[in-house]
Amino acid sequence: MNSAGLMEGASIEAVATCDVLAIAAHRDDVEQTCGGTLLRMASRGLRTAILDLTRGEGGTRGTAEDREREANEAAGILGVGWRGALDLPDGAIENTLENRKKIVRVLRRLRPRVVILPYWRARHPDHSIVATLGYEACFLSGLTSVKTDAAPHRPFKIVYASLYADVRPSFIVDITPFIEQRHASLMAYRSQYANQDAGSGLFVPEEEIRERTFAEARHYGLLAGVKYGEPFVQKDAGLVDDLTLIPVQSI
Repeated sequence: MNSAGLMEGASIEAVATCDVLAIAAHRDDVEQTCGGTLLRMASRGLRTAILDLTRGEGGTRGTAEDREREANEAAGILGVGWRGALDLPDGAIENTLENRKKIVRVLRRLRPRVVILPYWRARHPDHSIVATLGYEACFLSGLTSVKTDAAPHRPFKIVYASLYADVRPSFIVDITPFIEQRHASLMAYRSQYANQDAGSGLFVPEEEIRERTFAEARHYGLLAGVKYGEPFVQKDAGLVDDLTLIPVQSI
């Protein structure tokens, strides 16, 4: 493990900056909630990255080593330029100054303009904690009084992936051209989603995963007038320059 709290093999020292960074509690969270958006951003020439805060050692299925191999495979499918994992305990993430500083070191190296966080209300406690932990790390990252080996940086925009939250999204990203790649990135986690005895009463059967995830994406796509979409919430107000160019038909 290096000084940033990143697991071995996830060195960030020589990594170029990125435009969009998705921060998630667990390996496979990003694939479920904003994988299509990362694919769309990459298709536009933007540099994308993923920071998973845990290694997956607390899961019912698979080992941390399994999850690492699968996360790297999924990252290749999503076309991200960098993916790393911190050493926060799976199932017991805490919003502490030490953990905020671990994220700050990554933010200052990657210097993203946009950070994607999980929505702040969630069934899994790790997800809701990461929403606050990530936000506070973004704020801390801009303070000159906080010393690290890189210059201060504060992301311009923070948005929340709200796929599993029962809230009306602020906006939806059209992922229609990327729906199959998004699904492939999720199914790269064979230790989690392939049919097996372990956790069979907790996990959706493999044959139902495609139907369920496509149905969710179809629902949000219909709200935005496209086939498949991923929803997001932003806490700040939007800005419109030309009313005639606002997308999505009202009637």
